Amino acid sequence: MNPLAKWPALVPVVRAAMECVRLAVLTACVAMLVPLVASAHEVRPAYLSVYEDAPNEFSVLLKTPMQGDARLALSALFSGKIEKVTPIVSHPTGDAMVQTWRMRTMEPLAGQNVVIDGLQNTMTDALVHVVFANGNSWTARLTPSEPSAVIPASQSAWAVFITYVRHGIEHIAFGFDHLLFVTGLMLIVRDWRKLVKAITAFTAAHSITLSCATLGWLTLPSRPVEAMIAISIVMVAAEVVRMERGQFSLAIAKPWIVAFAFGLLHGFGFAGALVELGLPHSDIPLALLAFNVGVELGQLAFIAVILSAVYMVSRIVAIPRQAIVASAYTIGVIAAFWSIQRLDAMFS
Repeated sequence: MNPLAKWPALVPVVRAAMECVRLAVLTACVAMLVPLVASAHEVRPAYLSVYEDAPNEFSVLLKTPMQGDARLALSALFSGKIEKVTPIVSHPTGDAMVQTWRMRTMEPLAGQNVVIDGLQNTMTDALVHVVFANGNSWTARLTPSEPSAVIPASQSAWAVFITYVRHGIEHIAFGFDHLLFVTGLMLIVRDWRKLVKAITAFTAAHSITLSCATLGWLTLPSRPVEAMIAISIVMVAAEVVRMERGQFSLAIAKPWIVAFAFGLLHGFGFAGALVELGLPHSDIPLALLAFNVGVELGQLAFIAVILSAVYMVSRIVAIPRQAIVASAYTIGVIAAFWSIQRLDAMFS
């Protein structure tokens, strides 16, 4: 027997309460997506490259992220005695400032402490890559909490692998455009078997183009790629709305095909981020594999979080259809904003 049958006057109150809960769920779904308008890219790290091209003489490149016309106030310092052979030459490259110079060390660079001064005052990391004349190299990731490290004479393959896995995870964690695409794909594919198939196709596709682009076998200009990635998100969001209206299309019937096609495009975006980081010359295949593993781990973690959140909410209250439609529209609006922004940058 329905408990409310004894108190019929409470029926409107209970219904109103349920509507409030449903509205709260809808609002939460939208609210989680709105902040993404502010940023479509990962927090780009700084990059320091030190290459020994003559005994105790090094070519140095320091790349620091820029916001508009301002760059992060970062500089590279070494604990040993250093003499600058050439002055620092600076030139902007869109979203970063690149500084190059040559230096001579009065004592071996191996064993010295390198510091990215100013990193402790930021929210970004720095990748340091040192190559010695004998072929040995060292790659490290410095953070605001640990902005310095001792330069060893050589580095193990395991250390390179761990460094680039971390960068792959960070890239997907802050790559909001890629995460929105995956979210849109999850809104289309409700069956877990089909979802596994679609995500596998997306992973295989972007792994192919990530490898080809990073190794220089196939390249595309970064700005058109970024614009097309944003447009792909708009198209996926539109497919979610079409599906909720009872319509059918290739994306709805065979989502893995669309996931594979757009995955090829997103792979070029991942490659652009990896090129921004820089690759250790002696361990390019290993670094490429590690970065890709990191991207996949981050992607799987994101999917697990979303599925867990949906499961927990669905146990409390039935998620209304309006929440799915509103989420699709929110994703589409954000992606449309990015599309216009990137197309404008491409033609300006």
